[in-house]
Amino acid sequence: MTNKLFRRFSLILAVMMMALVLAACGETATPNATTAAATTVAATTAAATTVATTTAATTANATTAVATTAATTAATTAATTVVATTAATTAATTTAAVTTAAPTTTAATTTAVATTAAVATTATPIPQASSEGNLVIWVDDGRAKALQPLIDNFVKQNGIKVTLQTLAFGDIRDQLKLAGPAGKGPDIIVGANDWVGELVTNGVIDPLDLGAKAKSFDPVSTNGFSFNGKLYGVPYGTEAVAMIYNKDLVPNPPKTWDELKTVAKQLQDSGKVPQGYTMQQDSPYHTYALLTGFGGYIFAKNPDGTYNPKDFGLDSAGGKAYAEQIDSMVKAGLLKKDVTGSIMEDAFKKGQTAMIIDGPWFIKDLKASGVKYGVANIPTMTTTPRPFVGVQGFMLSSFGKNKLLAKTFLTDFIATDDTMKAIYTADPRFPAWIPTQAGIDADVAAFGASAKTGDPLPNVPQMSGVWDNWGKSVTLIFQQQVAPDKAVTDASTAIRAKLQ
Repeated sequence: MTNKLFRRFSLILAVMMMALVLAACGETATPNATTAAATTVAATTAAATTVATTTAATTANATTAVATTAATTAATTAATTVVATTAATTAATTTAAVTTAAPTTTAATTTAVATTAAVATTATPIPQASSEGNLVIWVDDGRAKALQPLIDNFVKQNGIKVTLQTLAFGDIRDQLKLAGPAGKGPDIIVGANDWVGELVTNGVIDPLDLGAKAKSFDPVSTNGFSFNGKLYGVPYGTEAVAMIYNKDLVPNPPKTWDELKTVAKQLQDSGKVPQGYTMQQDSPYHTYALLTGFGGYIFAKNPDGTYNPKDFGLDSAGGKAYAEQIDSMVKAGLLKKDVTGSIMEDAFKKGQTAMIIDGPWFIKDLKASGVKYGVANIPTMTTTPRPFVGVQGFMLSSFGKNKLLAKTFLTDFIATDDTMKAIYTADPRFPAWIPTQAGIDADVAAFGASAKTGDPLPNVPQMSGVWDNWGKSVTLIFQQQVAPDKAVTDASTAIRAKLQ
């Protein structure tokens, strides 16, 4: 923790203590930004410290406002107590597109992660809300485990109460839209950049100003969290697909798409593998690099790099070339229908295919398989392919009770060399924080190189209306049920009707 940050929190604590003294004398302190911030600090008093634990009232249906009741329990420790994390068990799932794009969304049941062993956890199906003096962060279980040591250290150094509330990844977004307007939202959420447009439109997250620190972030990461000219997140990691190849079968990765097809055919003709190159049928996300490599696009970009939902390009000349390329490879036996992501990955682990396009989430299982593999940029087509880039980061809730403290936490604690390096170590994604990018794992660096050439996942709300019809058009081509140009033309007609 820097001296600057320590001094800032010390000032906040001092002002809060002054307000308490004035209140005890029958006076009311004049509200201002500093006093508001002071109310967010967990004060240690000579009396016993009490710890608030929340219990949840289950909702009758998805539209019922979230309600919580509080029970206060006495704690007899004289030191500053830290609120324990609570866990939410959820059953909601994200859309197929989001699940594919962010593999970390697979958590269905979360477990409690306690900030200290001394404080008991309270399991509840309703996420804990922000309260004055208790900084509440909604996060999925995987990232909670990565953040827990950092939070413990932060609490120890600053004496500020922090709660990590775990939810399934997609439920963080959905619960915020319900609970926030009811006054039951968190201070901070951890999530994906493609949520931003929807959350801003719903009025549930606030913009942030990183000041001079903005230059320390990879531009693709801050672009991913920007909407209508404003930044809505502090990014920490990026991910994109890349070419993964079997070094025993393909010693040198192909540089061009034509070379990839040639190598794949040679491997198949020689009988070394059933499939030289394997592409999954069920994920338009994985084919976006192919779309852009042949000159197509989903949404055109404005001069500032943001997306223009009014200019949709799946059925552009490049989009039709992309569809025709998939069609021709199916006809030539270079692609097969009915291949899911798990089938593709399993074939690669078993040495039954030599080349795939996949993401860093596959590497752990791949290493366990013992296959000698390499990671490289996706081969060039008529132009350089641009894979989708998912960005993970911290967003500021519009309904938190500790806004000044939450902003300070993000800009002065999260956006620092030490914290960003610790987050990378615990959750190895290509760092959004440029100073952390040097000396990282070779595989992570290779996926990061692919991300640097990519496009951020569109965060405009209109993107939700694209995935389904786009995915169906790809499936129809794989299944050879519709001509490729008709597949993308029909899909585009249906999509544009949703975009109006």
